[in-house]
Amino acid sequence: MGRCKGKRALVTGGGSGIGAATARLLASDGAMVMLADRDVDAARSVASEIGEAAHATELQVTDQASWDNAIKATLDALGGWDVLVNCAGILRRGTIESTPLDMWHDVINVNLTGTWRGCRAAVAHMRENGGGGIVNLSSVSGLVGDSELCAYDASKGGVRLLTKSIAHYCTENQLGIRCNSIHPGVIQTPMVHNYIAEADDPENERKLWDAFTPEGVNAQAEDVAELIAFIASDPSHLINGAELVIDGGAMAS
Repeated sequence: MGRCKGKRALVTGGGSGIGAATARLLASDGAMVMLADRDVDAARSVASEIGEAAHATELQVTDQASWDNAIKATLDALGGWDVLVNCAGILRRGTIESTPLDMWHDVINVNLTGTWRGCRAAVAHMRENGGGGIVNLSSVSGLVGDSELCAYDASKGGVRLLTKSIAHYCTENQLGIRCNSIHPGVIQTPMVHNYIAEADDPENERKLWDAFTPEGVNAQAEDVAELIAFIASDPSHLINGAELVIDGGAMAS
């Protein structure tokens, strides 16, 4: 389609799941992409599959020096970047009573502070280079609570309002930068599969997750990637500061 022709995108969490699907689709739509992931071998594998339009670099989103290195790699490979897709994230089980402090910090540092680091770097670069777009992966867990996902809910709720703050700031200062959040429901990704497999009763856990999704809905990473690619493209220029739910109607009732 070429809807992202000429775009240069940095995709975190690009080695698997939604990040990998997004990188593939952006490239097929005409963008140059940098896949950044803590598992750099996985990112390189996806980049190799995509071809000349893709590059890969290591990124630990909790470490500022790693961000600096990934951004330098992006500038060297792509000559700049006008799209940031923050897909990197972790999912951990724990209630308000059972979540240990180190787990809380891990989830917040990856999902929220890691996203903040990326957004901060993107705004600094894009404001000097003609603007751009930021897409942050939140979740339906950023809109409603789950007793077993205390830290995850908090992190994704934080991403939701961080996104709105950035959008307001960039609009107020006429920077030409849009920032939106995507809120997937149950998507068939390695992160979800691993979470279910690690449960005390994986079969029952799978039933609980399946019960959240309306009957007949089978949501894949590629479905979320389609929404991200549209939000990254110019035809979506009026969409800014939005929270876009993609869950097959699970939140409608």
